[in-house]
Amino acid sequence: MKKDVPAQMLSEKIAETIRQKIIIGELAPGTRLSEASLSEQLDISRNTLREVFRMLTQEGLLRYEPNRGVYVAVPDMAAILDIYRIRRLIECDALTHAYPLHPAVAKMEAAVTEAREYRQSSDWRRVGTANMKFHTAIVELADSERLTRLYRNISAELRLAFGHLNDPEMLYAPYIEKNAHILALLNDGQNEKAAQTLAEYLELSERTVLAAWARHKQSA
Repeated sequence: MKKDVPAQMLSEKIAETIRQKIIIGELAPGTRLSEASLSEQLDISRNTLREVFRMLTQEGLLRYEPNRGVYVAVPDMAAILDIYRIRRLIECDALTHAYPLHPAVAKMEAAVTEAREYRQSSDWRRVGTANMKFHTAIVELADSERLTRLYRNISAELRLAFGHLNDPEMLYAPYIEKNAHILALLNDGQNEKAAQTLAEYLELSERTVLAAWARHKQSA
């Protein structure tokens, strides 16, 4: 156990570790989390892990079921709608007011390159992670630490929402070149066009996820 790290700092660090596991798709929605195995894997006490579970439950990333345990959350329709509403507010505004030489643009370029490379090997989970990096970089264009922190939590919820789709290729493949197009518009100084294109992109993505959610509910 990490006794040399203050309890609150340790809880926040472990919460971020689990959050990242969700963002990269390592923890799928509906997965039951074993307190025993996780505390051993992360080298922390069960009390610390319970505090982490409490934090992530408040964020909507986990859910507690009495007498059953803790599970990775499965976003409902209201959560999906809210996630996309927040994305439009943050990302489109960030693109509208960005400048092409911002350091985050290089991160956007790297994310597009990474997604194309993983597409070659049909590694769609990693394509999805590259897509997350692209949109996180868009938020970084706003130069707001608060927005970046907020979006980190939104990204984890978004990855869980994507879990409703059983076909990750259908979800991620169309957006690789859409991301590249948005980047090209930004680099060309067409900020408003880039933001408009992103808004249309997010509307299509939202419809896709909601349709998958509806199919999931019908088959449940």
